[in-house]
Amino acid sequence: MRGTLAATVLIGALAGAPAALTAGPAVDGGYHHTRAAANARSRTFEFLAGWTSTGARGTPGSGTSEIKVETQHAFTCWDPELGETPAHENGWCRTGVPQTGALTCDAELVAPTWRRTQAPGEDWSEWERLDQGSCGTALPVLTVEDFRSLPIPAPTLRLQPDGGWVLINKETIVLTDATPVPLRTTLAGLGVDVEAVPTRFTYDFGDGRTLATRSPGRPYPDHDTFHEYEQPGTYAVTLTTEWSGRYRVDGDPTWREVTGTATTSTTSAPFEAQERRSHLVSGLCTDRPKPPDC
Repeated sequence: MRGTLAATVLIGALAGAPAALTAGPAVDGGYHHTRAAANARSRTFEFLAGWTSTGARGTPGSGTSEIKVETQHAFTCWDPELGETPAHENGWCRTGVPQTGALTCDAELVAPTWRRTQAPGEDWSEWERLDQGSCGTALPVLTVEDFRSLPIPAPTLRLQPDGGWVLINKETIVLTDATPVPLRTTLAGLGVDVEAVPTRFTYDFGDGRTLATRSPGRPYPDHDTFHEYEQPGTYAVTLTTEWSGRYRVDGDPTWREVTGTATTSTTSAPFEAQERRSHLVSGLCTDRPKPPDC
């Protein structure tokens, strides 16, 4: 199998027959092909891996580099004096026993990442292994904490009627907007598209009653989210919206779901719930002077 590299190569060597495995292309940056071969006579292992980029970190405006940084993808060898080391640049693991953990990959195998640095006027540091290697391209994960930290705007809360007062024992309609919100962020230096989708709406009507629904509501006369106040008074409605999310890392077309949800809240302006009684009058209440029974 393509990914069980260390275990398969070792078995080939002990059996006394040459063994070879290959892994397909990895991400851009210089590592394009990996080959592992066991030599039964010398009992050594050949690892071929590509080099990635060499860069430098400098002081802005100085025009000179402070610390050079070089990275590579290479399998792990064991040196009696140095301990873990990357396979030699010509592909050979000099002491014979690879230390890279066995991986079972359905996609391409990416060898461990190594890094070394060089300060001005000094020698290169020893290679430092940054990871264990991976199957395919290692993509950052947008956690629920990352999702909740994004500036998700609370949807607009609408009331009908919206004149600053409502009638008790009559339907006060509430509704909002369920349009998904596109967002943009970065993870591990990569751009990420995020889509936040409102999925659940909870209304607190301020009189001890609440309404939880997955409907964003519709305006009169097709309304399906409403409340009837029973007592006159001053109230305000608070809408808490629950959001689910999905994200897509630049360079990868796959949308992935966020594990967990985020919430936003918004509160209406205060309004009066009033009681009105109907009765007959002798004239129009718009007359001047106004009839006494209005």
